[in-house]
Order: sequence, then C-alpha cells, then structure tokens
Amino acid sequence: MSKKPSKGGAPSLDMTPMVDLAFLLVTFFMLTASFRMAEPVTVDPPSSIGEVTLPDNHIMVTIDGNGRAFFGISNGAAKLAALEKMAQKYGVAFTEEQKKKFTGLPSFGVDIKDLPRYIDAKEEERQAFQPQKGVPLDSLNNQLRDWISNGGAEAVKIYLDAKDKAEGSGQEFKAEKPRYAIKCDGKTKYISVKDVVKTFTDLKIYQFNLITSLEGSSTVLGPKKN
Repeated sequence: MSKKPSKGGAPSLDMTPMVDLAFLLVTFFMLTASFRMAEPVTVDPPSSIGEVTLPDNHIMVTIDGNGRAFFGISNGAAKLAALEKMAQKYGVAFTEEQKKKFTGLPSFGVDIKDLPRYIDAKEEERQAFQPQKGVPLDSLNNQLRDWISNGGAEAVKIYLDAKDKAEGSGQEFKAEKPRYAIKCDGKTKYISVKDVVKTFTDLKIYQFNLITSLEGSSTVLGPKKN
C-alpha cells in the first residue's frame, strides 16, 4: 500500500528571535564595556622560564629603557585613595573629574605637580606628554616611595576589609593578597632597577616579583625575591 504524500512542506525554523537576541547581547556589551586606556610606555621584558602568572591585584613599577619609572595600581579604589593622600602631602589639588579619570589610568610616569595636566590630556597626547621623566625617586624627592607606601597600604586595607566581610557572612574568599612587582625593559640599565629595588627595601618590602616574558607565551612573573 503506497504512502500518501505529505501535504506540509519541508520543516522550517524561524531565526528571527535568535537574531534579535544576538543584537541585544551585542548592544549590551557595547554599552557596559569599559575600554582600557593604553599604557604610557611599552617595554620588552627579558625572557625567562618562570610560569607564575601576574595576579589581578598588584602594585607595579615599570622601568623603560631610558630608566624612567612608571607607577600603577590595579585596584581602582586603592589608586584613588593613594592619590588623595599624595595630593594632601604635596599640596596638589585634583577635581572630582580628574580623580575619576585617574582611576582609569593603567600607570603614569610624571611628577605629581604635572599629574593634573597629564590626566586632562587626551590619550594620544599622553604618549608625547612633556615633561614625562618618570615618577621622581631621587633621595631629595622620592615620590615613588610615597606612591608605593600609600598605594600598597590602601590595597592591603581593601583586601583585608573584603576578606573580613566575606568570612563574617560565611562566604568563601578566593581573592589574592596584593603583590608588588617590577617590570623593566630588557635594555634597562642595572642601576635604574637597583634604585627601584632600594625604594622597595627602604619601605621594608622584601618580597616582590620581577616580570619577565616567557618565550612564545604571554608576560609572566618570575620568582619572588627575598
């Protein structure tokens, strides 16, 4: 007995809802994403076989090939608190808009008296900003030491407050304690790195990481220095 031909055509799938959902997701990410500002300096760190990755919570000093020091904190709240302490100590005023912009800067390498003008500059102008001699770290004006001291203290305080809050509510706390790190170019002179290391040790910070580049991979942290 022969089968009767089906009256219906080939099955079809309406993709309109899927397309609408895709556009909604794209729109959501475009509106909520925050674009990372470019680093003020690019360095090519020396290679090593270390495989310890850089944690999200860190205080880092970058030294370029000319020996200039650039300072950065990954935690925006700690960065803002450090700025307010530095502003009070050095008598430099910052507007609320400048403070907001400062939290988005990955790092900077200028004297604090030039920092308001640096913050107000457009991103492409910051690459050629003058004077950009690095954060001062000489014996008579060691602003880098103050940035490390204030930034590190604030980052640790925020970490401990978050830990106490999580433990108090019975939640698991997985965040890492802030780490100090030094990143330098492969052509940086040893004396420049030595000056930064001395700044750390003067603050009784004896554990930090040297950032190196793993051949064929991404930037990683070398072993801790004691």
